[in-house]
Amino acid sequence: MEHKFPSIVIEKVFPCIEGEGFHVKCLAGDTFTVEADIFKDGHEPLQAALLYRKKADTRWEQVPMRLMEDDRWQGSFIPMDNARYLYTIEAWVHGQSRIRYRHLLELMADRKEAGFGAWYEFFPRSQGRIPGQSATFRDCILRLADIKKMGFDVVYLPPIHPIGSANRKGPGNQLTSAAEFPGSPWAIGNKEGGHKAIHPDLGGFEAFKEFREAAEALGLNIALDLAFQCSPDHPYVKKHPDWFFRRPDGTIHYAENPPKKYEDIYPLNFYSKDWEGLWEEMKSVVLFWIEQGVRIFRVDNPHTKPLYFWKWLIDEVQKDRPDIIFLSEAFTRPKVMKFLAKAGFTQSYTYFTWRNTKQELQEYVNQLVGSDMKYYFRGNFFANTPDILTDYLQRGGIPAFKIRLVLAATLSSLYGIYSGFELGENQAYGPSSEEYAGSEKFEIKVRDWDKPGHIKDYIARLNAIRRENPALQEYDNLEFYDTFGRQMLAYGKRTEDNANMIVVVVNLDPFAVHEDTVKLPLWKFGLQEGQSYQMQDLLDGTVYSWSGISNYVRLGPANPAHIFLVQR
Repeated sequence: MEHKFPSIVIEKVFPCIEGEGFHVKCLAGDTFTVEADIFKDGHEPLQAALLYRKKADTRWEQVPMRLMEDDRWQGSFIPMDNARYLYTIEAWVHGQSRIRYRHLLELMADRKEAGFGAWYEFFPRSQGRIPGQSATFRDCILRLADIKKMGFDVVYLPPIHPIGSANRKGPGNQLTSAAEFPGSPWAIGNKEGGHKAIHPDLGGFEAFKEFREAAEALGLNIALDLAFQCSPDHPYVKKHPDWFFRRPDGTIHYAENPPKKYEDIYPLNFYSKDWEGLWEEMKSVVLFWIEQGVRIFRVDNPHTKPLYFWKWLIDEVQKDRPDIIFLSEAFTRPKVMKFLAKAGFTQSYTYFTWRNTKQELQEYVNQLVGSDMKYYFRGNFFANTPDILTDYLQRGGIPAFKIRLVLAATLSSLYGIYSGFELGENQAYGPSSEEYAGSEKFEIKVRDWDKPGHIKDYIARLNAIRRENPALQEYDNLEFYDTFGRQMLAYGKRTEDNANMIVVVVNLDPFAVHEDTVKLPLWKFGLQEGQSYQMQDLLDGTVYSWSGISNYVRLGPANPAHIFLVQR
């Protein structure tokens, strides 16, 4: 009787994600390496190959895998195009049939902007010069040169749609019906339109097109907020009343996040009887803005919608437009954040904003880039947001802003700031609050962008350093170095060939000078233990002569960081 059991075993393939249809991530043009345990009974020598193809193709390419040790095999390929790929493994003994791994695994090869970028967030209505009067997109064009000069890559806009009048919020999130208040941009929709409309005060679609084209001419990408929720005045409320949550008395339930209440917002019921119609409509919103030239979306609170809705939506969009980037704004439980990343979000907000101590930063960043999370979760390190003005920034003054800026921009290849950060804005709404005083979520602000004490030049230098050093453009090449004290954090990034080697040292204390010793693993830098080498601080140009493994550093609040280029 002939047996039907394969003699070759293929298991523990890595990287891969549990769950049907989930995909790992890399950047187009980067080497993608796959490993697996492959073994068999008997003594005949094995051979193995890594198979890959674009998802839209039918013809497989293959590269040989090599045996490393303990039956572990490895193979690599370079996905050259921004596209979805499939990959799997075959193994065989000469003269016998090939055995294929039981799963087809999926890879998303993203464009470079998915893995490297500096984001700048601003409210379009606050870019004018007249207090209380909304700016237009043409006013926003005037701000672009300043943003480009600071070295940013992405300009992110909160919702730009018409704002509802019913239960409109005033300053401090207070419920008011006063017409003089502009309302929250997240209370989307009124008689002038909903998610496919532009607030008339901003100047309409022609003005938006001019703004987008002006940004692109400067090399800036526009990111738009996707907030799938409605004001009570949104056209959906009358046209599709079954898309909303109903109380027993028939009224529509407004949004809540205890203790906060959002009487000006109705959440959508993605599990309604007409869920298919709702899902298709939300997809049409994304496609509509893609037609307007938007290629990056920041998604508001995705964890409050069905998790598999996002997998469906992102798959549907990227099937034809793999260049579209989605950033998940989900400050929620870790496993939910991870699931959203696995479901397809290109980038994700993180807990970095609240990680301040040396131990907290090391443990958290090691989790992001030192585990299998790096294959699907790309953390975008925002230093602040319109909702998050941390206690550290409130108390630490300009030194705290410099410290958090350097950490965000060098720990991750992706980071962002919300406008006003460059001015050191640090006044909170009240004690124990992370809300800004005079929050422009509810008010129109006019700022002096050249206000004395700003750190725009510091930001510009930092972003220039990021552009000039390929090591800082990689996401998962970070390693921490030893220091003795609790206030000095040292870490580095190197390109694979050591052609570009960066070491960052940051004093985490915004109030005092600290001295410490940094210990470097010289063998990783191609240096001998007794060898002398130079460390050029790219922030101010100073060159330090170091020797051996351990070297002295001293940093204070005025200049709290070194960003060293290692010169052999």
